Amino acid sequence: MFEKQIKIPSAEEIVDSMPLPENLKKIKSERDRLVADVISGKSDKLLVIVGPCSAHEAKPVLEYVERLGRLNERVADKLVLVPRIYTNKPRSKGVGYKGMFSQPDPTKSEDILKGIYAIRDLNIKAIETSGLAAADEMLYPENIYYVEDLLSYIAVGARSSENQMHRLVASGIDVSVGVKNPMSGSIMVLLNSIFAAQSGQTFKLNGWQVKTNGNPLAHAILRGAVDGYGNDIPNFHYETVMQVADGYAKSGIKNPAIIIDANHSNSAKKFKQQIRICEEVMQNRNYDADFKKIVKGFMIESFLEEGNQKEDKVFGKSITDACLGWCDTERLILDIAEKA
Repeated sequence: MFEKQIKIPSAEEIVDSMPLPENLKKIKSERDRLVADVISGKSDKLLVIVGPCSAHEAKPVLEYVERLGRLNERVADKLVLVPRIYTNKPRSKGVGYKGMFSQPDPTKSEDILKGIYAIRDLNIKAIETSGLAAADEMLYPENIYYVEDLLSYIAVGARSSENQMHRLVASGIDVSVGVKNPMSGSIMVLLNSIFAAQSGQTFKLNGWQVKTNGNPLAHAILRGAVDGYGNDIPNFHYETVMQVADGYAKSGIKNPAIIIDANHSNSAKKFKQQIRICEEVMQNRNYDADFKKIVKGFMIESFLEEGNQKEDKVFGKSITDACLGWCDTERLILDIAEKA
């Protein structure tokens, strides 16, 4: 039984009532192009998608992206920085804090309508504050259109990459879409997901039969895997990456590209290990030309303060997965730029 609570306006109605200003549209369009050029190989810069595990409060996120915007000016010749503003949080058991989209105040119950307005406001202010357009995860495909016009990068999570609707919707998105390997770690499933997202599709969405042309910017994110006993299996090492590169070559998928997620099962959620993982990947890029050609960047979880907390008591500290603090983040990004 479903209890109707709040009538949610359509994405078109919400976007029309709270549009992205024209001057910020130009910034966002340029950021889209910079990201796309990295994924397509037109640019040899590295893409770094960096920010908190989940954006649970606007003020610290805006302070973070403002700092990231200033840092971007120092590394823009080598890197394309994209702030993580993740407003949907997948839950393994289906309960708990589900992100700003559902719960704009983590201390209160869900209010999705307020959440939609809150995340649009946050993303618009982030572009205005930093000159950077953000990344978010497409946890619920039907909801992505409430924010798609504000994002330069969209991720499909490990729990979603095998889902048909995620693949179909990804095929119609106009910006770069990173698809994570499934929790099992299957590279075949990952490549099938990317192929589906790159292919034209016809399907039902939000009351319409829709047709897409496919998204040639769909690509792989390696985030590690989990075995049947719950043990983490990293997949950022040279051998695994080159196996994925070989799978790409045999599949005929366009724009072969890999982003390394330095946290999650690659680090066993030991957030400090993200530094070591990025350093190892950079060494491999500089060692092998084929590795360098296909590994296009990183996902890094980072916030103002390192670690995490159960309740929102420390400004700028994650209430979900533990993150690098700002000082380590800045040093790491500068190091990646130096080695790029």
